[in-house]
Amino acid sequence: MNKIDMYCVTDIDLPFLHKLPYNLASVGKSNFSENYLRSDVKNNIFYKEQYYSELTFHYWFWKNLLNLSENKWIGFCQKRRFWIKINSEGKNINLENINEHILENIPKSFEKYDSIICKPISLSGVKKTKMIKRGWKNLLLDPSILINEKKQTIQFHFDMHHGYGNLKKALDLVDDRDREDFKIYVKQKNFFNPHIMFISNPEITDKWFSTLFPWLLRCEEVFGFDNLQGYDQSRLYAYLAERYLSFWFKKYTNFIESPWVALEI
Repeated sequence: MNKIDMYCVTDIDLPFLHKLPYNLASVGKSNFSENYLRSDVKNNIFYKEQYYSELTFHYWFWKNLLNLSENKWIGFCQKRRFWIKINSEGKNINLENINEHILENIPKSFEKYDSIICKPISLSGVKKTKMIKRGWKNLLLDPSILINEKKQTIQFHFDMHHGYGNLKKALDLVDDRDREDFKIYVKQKNFFNPHIMFISNPEITDKWFSTLFPWLLRCEEVFGFDNLQGYDQSRLYAYLAERYLSFWFKKYTNFIESPWVALEI
């Protein structure tokens, strides 16, 4: 098995993270110990952290630490969400036993793949009252969404939670080679691979960031920052990246989906 050079991104200095065999990375304005890589030095976008979240560190890593000559696995996780071993899926995992379950090495069965993304989450089956309250604009155009789970897609979910029409505007700014395929993807799929978490090699990591961040910069020209209010929209760029990652890694890499866990902190 191959060791993963894993980076755990957090906006709070949490003691239990220090016990993990991971590289710790800080974002946000909290005070951090010397155990953490900082995102506000060298080439950075630290001033965008409120809107980019963990992508603030991803950008920093890309510009300052990524070494294309290295032959190794690189991975990213978050303070609450962690990759776990295949045989740990479904087990009761908590802060006390997380070290027993986290993924540190590439399983032998994964070695034929060149990227790992999170197992997907389903978007269908939302309560009808919630769809009516938050997705009424979509329902006016197509009432059958209410009963047809296949139509409860990525685009419908994004419109409900992150601003009606925002994803559609962002799609128009995607690179020519991906634009139409990505539009079809979000209109047809009712699941996606969450959390902007992936494991791959330096070359693919560089290609992903080289595609992602220029797109988000173009999105900034449309959405800016001043009008992004509330939890659902303030992190708009992170939410856009999350959906794009799900599409991009499936199109351009030989991927496998792997289990993960979300912890209560």
